[in-house]
Amino acid sequence: MTAQDYDSQLLESVSVRRRRLRDALLFGARRQRRAADERMGKVLAGMVIAAVLCAGCVGWSFVSHRLIGQSSPYSPGVSTPSGSPTSR
Repeated sequence: MTAQDYDSQLLESVSVRRRRLRDALLFGARRQRRAADERMGKVLAGMVIAAVLCAGCVGWSFVSHRLIGQSSPYSPGVSTPSGSPTSR
């Protein structure tokens, strides 16, 4: 075995060991359970964000239709001539 092969094998084993230690520190013994919990948290956060966006769109639509329905005092209103009959 050459020195370079031994060095690369040693470096690879050190990196694998560090990765395993880091994963054990971050995720603990129950890696699968924690990953599922994190996914559920992300799903719930996405649903909350979607609900807030939908509520904002509905609110904006309500306010804009309310404002369009009111006549502005600065815009000319539609008036009927006093001599013409009104429709009832």
